[in-house]
This record gives sequence, structure tokens and C-alpha cells, in this order.
Amino acid sequence: MRALSLSAFTALAFWSVGPLQAQTEKSLYERLGGKPAIAAVVNDFVGAVGRDKRISGFFAKADIGNLKTRLVEQICAVTGGPCSYGGRDMKAAHAGLGIRAEDFSALVEDLGATLNKRKIPKKEQSELVSLLAPLRDQIVTR
Repeated sequence: MRALSLSAFTALAFWSVGPLQAQTEKSLYERLGGKPAIAAVVNDFVGAVGRDKRISGFFAKADIGNLKTRLVEQICAVTGGPCSYGGRDMKAAHAGLGIRAEDFSALVEDLGATLNKRKIPKKEQSELVSLLAPLRDQIVTR
């Protein structure tokens, strides 16, 4: 029997794995549509929060432009995108605000409504929420 060349062996090994296994799944960042799509979600989300009487008071003195920039950076970074988050840590950013569990839940509801409005698939919604959920313990103080 003739020996396989290195390139023939490589090709055979690739195809024996199968095309689905050989490809890596796209990052959540890519599946969300990248930075432009994240920025559109953030823009809608910040607007929804501003209209939500339950929590809008927390943002009354916020620099909305900076808030949007930091949220885009944060979501971009946490979902596997090329961004770095340049804002304060969550504990410092929310210190003294007295954010309750129900306030955080209202924010999450607004995010869910925004993701639905933007027709983000449920799988990606769940992944995003699971990445952001650990921040709750740093934000909620009472």
C-alpha cells in the first residue's frame, strides 16, 4: 500500500472530522451583528430605560452619550468582540444609588423588550443575559 502524502493525510483528517465539527461557532458578538447592531440595541435600550418611570430617575443626571458608549463597549467585550470596556467597575459606578432587586429586574425587562423589538433570537438573548446577570450582585445594594 502506498503511503499518503502529508497534504492528502491533512485533507482526509479534515473531512473525517466533518464540516460542522471542523468549523467553530461564531462568537455571540458576531451573531448579534457586531458593533453596529449592538449600538442600535443600546440606543433603543437606553431610550426604553429613560421612559420607564420605575427606574428612569437613576439616569436623570447621567451623561447619556457616555452611558451608551460604555454599554456598547461592555456588551461588545463580554460577547467576544474586539472592544475593551473603559468604564468604572460596576460597584463603583452604582455606589450610593440604592438600587434594589426590583429596580434591576425592571432594567432586565427593558433589555428583554428591546432585544425582542430588535428581533434578536432567543438563544442569543439567553446567552447575553447569562453574561450580564453576574453584574447584579455588584449593582444591587439593597
